[in-house]
Amino acid sequence: MGAVDQPYFITFASRVFVFALAATSLNLILGYGGMVSFGHAAFVGTGAYATAILAQAGWVSAWANWPLALGVCALLASVIGVLSLRTRGLYFIMITLAFAQMLYYLAVSLRVYGGEDGMPVRRTLLPFGLELRDEIVLYYTSLLVLALALLLTWRLVNARFGWILRASSENPTRAASLGLPVFYYQLVAFVLAGTMGGMAGILLANLNGWVSPSFLSWHLSGQLMMMVILGGVARLWGGVLGAVAYLFLETLLSEFTIHWQLFLGGLLLLSVLAVKKGLSGLWGKERG
Repeated sequence: MGAVDQPYFITFASRVFVFALAATSLNLILGYGGMVSFGHAAFVGTGAYATAILAQAGWVSAWANWPLALGVCALLASVIGVLSLRTRGLYFIMITLAFAQMLYYLAVSLRVYGGEDGMPVRRTLLPFGLELRDEIVLYYTSLLVLALALLLTWRLVNARFGWILRASSENPTRAASLGLPVFYYQLVAFVLAGTMGGMAGILLANLNGWVSPSFLSWHLSGQLMMMVILGGVARLWGGVLGAVAYLFLETLLSEFTIHWQLFLGGLLLLSVLAVKKGLSGLWGKERG
C-alpha cells in the first residue's frame, strides 16, 4: 500500500500497463497469426494523435473521444490490413513498416499539430467526474483496460477464431484448401490488434500529457516486438512479462550510464538465447 503514495511508482506501473497492452495487441497477430508487423507503432501513434486532436477540438469526454479515436485506428488498420495481407514474409514486414513511416513523416510535416515538436494533450474526462490527470485514476484505468484486453485475447485464441488463425499461420495454403477464409480471419485479427494498439496510444497520450511523431516511429515498433519476444511469443502473458522486464531494465540501466541501450541490448540477447520460449515459458507449456 505504501507504493500508492509514491507518484513515481504509480506512474511507472501505469506505463508498464500501457506498454503491456500495446505488446499484447502485437502478440495477437505476431504470435497467434504469424503476421510479423514492424509498423505496429502506426496504431499506437494514431490513437495518441486522434485523442489529442479530438480533445483539442472540445471532445474531452471519454464517451465521445475514445470511440472516435478507436474508430480511426480500426479504419486505418482495415486499410493497411487489406493491402499488406495480400503479401507474405519480408514483403509484409516492409509494407507495414512503410505505412508506419509514412504516418511518421506526415505527423512531422503537420505544423498545425506541432510538427516535429508534437502537441500537448488535454486529458479526457471519465464518467462520475473522474479525470485522467489524476495518477491514481489513470493507474486503475490502465489496469482495467489491460485486464479486459487480456480477457478478450484469451477468449479469442481459445475459440474457433483462434484455431483458424493459428492454422492460417502455420500453413495458409492448406487452410485455404480446406475452405477456411484465411484472409478474412487474418484481417479481423489485424484490425482487432490495431484497435487495441490504438487504445494503448490513447492511454499513453494521457499518461505523458504530450504526443509527438516518436509515437509513430519504427523505434517504438521495435521495442514492442522485443517485449513480445522477451515475454513469450504466442503466450497470453508474454506481452505483460516482456513489458515489465523491458521497462524495468531500461529504468535501472539508465540510472548508471548514458549508454544504457548497449547493455540493454546485450541483456535482451542473452535472455532470448537462454529462455527461447520467453519469460512466460518458464512456467511450462501454455494451454490452447
